[in-house]
Amino acid sequence: MGHTLSERELISRIRRQANRTDQGLVKGIGDDCAVLRNAENRLSLITTDALVESVHFDISWHPPFLLGRKTASVNISDIAAMGGIPRFVLLAMAVPAVVESEWLTGFLDGFLSVLDEQGAVLIGGDTVRSTGPIVCSVTVLGEGDKDRILYRHSAQVGDLIWVSGTLGDAAAGLAMFSSIVRRPSALTEWPELCKAHLDPTAEVELGLLLAVSGLVHAMMDISDGLATDLAHICEESRVGAQVFAEQIPISDQLVAASRELAVLPLDWALRGGEDYHLLFTASSTVGERLEKLVYEKMGKAIYCVGRIVEGNGVALFNSGKSQEIAFGGFDHFARHG
Repeated sequence: MGHTLSERELISRIRRQANRTDQGLVKGIGDDCAVLRNAENRLSLITTDALVESVHFDISWHPPFLLGRKTASVNISDIAAMGGIPRFVLLAMAVPAVVESEWLTGFLDGFLSVLDEQGAVLIGGDTVRSTGPIVCSVTVLGEGDKDRILYRHSAQVGDLIWVSGTLGDAAAGLAMFSSIVRRPSALTEWPELCKAHLDPTAEVELGLLLAVSGLVHAMMDISDGLATDLAHICEESRVGAQVFAEQIPISDQLVAASRELAVLPLDWALRGGEDYHLLFTASSTVGERLEKLVYEKMGKAIYCVGRIVEGNGVALFNSGKSQEIAFGGFDHFARHG
């Protein structure tokens, strides 16, 4: 059995593990505030989000290293969604006394591994003991060229709507884990789906490429599902959208898993959430250029799923019929179950 850590020991451990630096960092962990140096002609991007045990993750089957990675990635994804790069990160944790030091070490190793991959530095945060669930709150400070930041409010009528990967895989992976007691082989049977849920990737490189290209009008990441996140773009841009079911990219594993659990693949793809792919719009005249650019620079495909139209809301066209799906994804404040 391992031992629990005091707050001082936990802070000391974080400081030892987070020993990276950056030329823009004047002072990191150790003072009341971190001190940063601003760059010319750059805008700061700041985002914060929290992950709560039993709401966003289950430690009974989410390994601490991968949970640490996910905690970092889902927050950095917000920076990617605006075409920026992550620079500095703050981590606040509320941790019950029963959580062992080995678990915390694994979590921090995973968290910092993503920061290393993305070139970001942990510069501070807070730790408290909790009598409730584990709570991880992350703030990411990023930056981007002042003329290249991409917003949600800039979609234009006539734009095509694109996504950067297959949709619904993370939701399907979560569904498989939820049935793991009666399906202990879920991890080996559905590796792509399980990875999508356990260890998503923030698409920083792609977001930067799209921003620098000057071809994209509006962008965000897909965290609550295509139906809800596209509705956000439409609401902010004061436009409507049409999505075509046959164009939505769905993986073979998701189709197979949907048969196992008697779920419609399209439901996961539209409403599942936590894909963390990029959702963006661009003029219909630059579609081929975008596809070629992304494939040549990154070796991956992007997928056109619909178009921006006048009006409001998001309409799904499926087998000759249409239905309104705006804000039809995950809602933390709705009743579930």
